[in-house]
Amino acid sequence: MLFSGSCTQKETALPSQEPTVNSVSEDTISTSKTLPEAESQNVVSISIRILNLLQKEQYDEFNEFIHPEKGIRFSMYAHVDPQKNKVFSREDFRKYINSDIRFTFGEKDGTGEKYVISLGKYIQEWVLKRDFSKAELLHNTFKGERNSLNNLKEVYPNSEFTEFYISGTEQYGGMDWNALRLVFEKLEGKYYLVAIINDQWTI
Repeated sequence: MLFSGSCTQKETALPSQEPTVNSVSEDTISTSKTLPEAESQNVVSISIRILNLLQKEQYDEFNEFIHPEKGIRFSMYAHVDPQKNKVFSREDFRKYINSDIRFTFGEKDGTGEKYVISLGKYIQEWVLKRDFSKAELLHNTFKGERNSLNNLKEVYPNSEFTEFYISGTEQYGGMDWNALRLVFEKLEGKYYLVAIINDQWTI
């Protein structure tokens, strides 16, 4: 089945792919020196744990971090579109993460081509398109914000977020940077993940 915003369905099988696994720890990520007090350090620690779980495809444990009421949103780029982005509840995430059912996650910048892929492959091929275990980790700060329309704070005004940032190279004039943002909201004193947002140079 193929799911878009309107949940149009079609049977589709995807080829298998061997995942790349990187173990992430506090020591392997360069953390911003401007991190605030212990509560925010908790968000940073949670973010490192989440990245580790995603890279190892340990989705049962990852599922426990998803917001139990709002679910988790996936945005291909910095601009969050509440009308079009795919949102999965805990139950839906558990149902589809190991399924070949494909979803329309958005459109690729520059071509407008719809990005249709299974949830598991979206995480491994788009969310984890770079090895973010080697990234700089920032809290409530955007480093990757060149020409992208970033509306995270407008869509999630009461959130905490972290950014895994990989700078661009001299070879490409710095334009090949990538950022991975994890957005959290508190519920009953506990942080839960409400969005995973990728960002990069866009045309």
